[in-house]
Amino acid sequence: MNSFTKRGRQCFAALLAAGLLWAFPSLAQGAEPGVSAECAVLISGETGTVLYEKNAYERHAMASTTKIMTALLALEESARAGDPVVDITEEMVAVEGSSMGLQAGNRLRLSELTAGMMLASGNDAANACALFLSGSQEGFGALMNERAGEIGMKDTHFVTPSGLDDEAHFSTAYDMALLTKTALENQDFEDIVKCFTRQVEFLDPAGTVSYTNHNKLLQLYEGCIGVKTGFTKKAGRCLVSAARREGATLIAVTLNAPDDWDDHTALLDYGFSMMQSVAFDGAQVTARVPLAGGSLDSVQVQGAAGEIRSLPAVDAERIERRVLLPKFLYAPVRAGDKVGQVQYFAGGKEIYSLPVVAAESVPAAEKKEPGFWQRLFHWDWA
Repeated sequence: MNSFTKRGRQCFAALLAAGLLWAFPSLAQGAEPGVSAECAVLISGETGTVLYEKNAYERHAMASTTKIMTALLALEESARAGDPVVDITEEMVAVEGSSMGLQAGNRLRLSELTAGMMLASGNDAANACALFLSGSQEGFGALMNERAGEIGMKDTHFVTPSGLDDEAHFSTAYDMALLTKTALENQDFEDIVKCFTRQVEFLDPAGTVSYTNHNKLLQLYEGCIGVKTGFTKKAGRCLVSAARREGATLIAVTLNAPDDWDDHTALLDYGFSMMQSVAFDGAQVTARVPLAGGSLDSVQVQGAAGEIRSLPAVDAERIERRVLLPKFLYAPVRAGDKVGQVQYFAGGKEIYSLPVVAAESVPAAEKKEPGFWQRLFHWDWA
């Protein structure tokens, strides 16, 4: 299903001409904010479009916001391996700085360890994740950098799983925003970082421990869904936040920001002031697709109904829609079968999609009994 049918292209053009893809301002656009941060960026969580930047591509220490990458790798492994149990060792807890209170002999699942790490900003938990997943900090650093390359973090190099200072450990505000955009696509990650308090279950000794998130924006800012605080003397106050309103997600990053809570409030307010409402609707997409072996020679198909989402105005104004349909289908086809897709792109990136489904059922053609001459020439004379 990688080509348009002629009918699909005609339908697509007609829909655009009819103005069924529309946008209107949802908020009055605000003035660009001033921030205290040395480095800052604000991006759309859907498209990655940069809405604000200040030294966003300048390399800088990022402190415990590093744990976003550690958590992402841990949760990806947890999903692959069935959430394995981690046995905490002396080596794992032999690390300075903030802690979730782990002790050698503790046992807990990898997802629970990750939750404690993100809420309590536990360096012990980050070290435990690294040693469990790779056997050494060096090995885990290699994993972090490999994943960073996949995400497109071009100005980042990880050394420590926790964010403790190291000359070779650095990132940029923009790269950290890209990392967070990817991490928030993992539902387990979002479920953890949006919690202000969470009970973490220990298997040994059996019980639960309650942790409170260091991210005050979860209570201070409407729609906040995370993400991570950080501080070292070298990095200063670092903060990555995300907020969602009317289906739109914004991600803000500040590095070395004395007034980070106010910075993020101003950045997110500015971003939401730039939103426009966009109608994603494939219901008007109709076509007939040729059908092989059916009681009819074609089948009626239709795009599914969509919804209204908010996007940055710059993205809303450049949306492209593509209708993907197969050249033909094989019978039988049942009403509701997915047969294609309506895709929406902004800046070359897919931001939304809807299925195209069969609008009717068409059974396979009935087999006819062979006639006299067909039987004669297919007679077995042996």
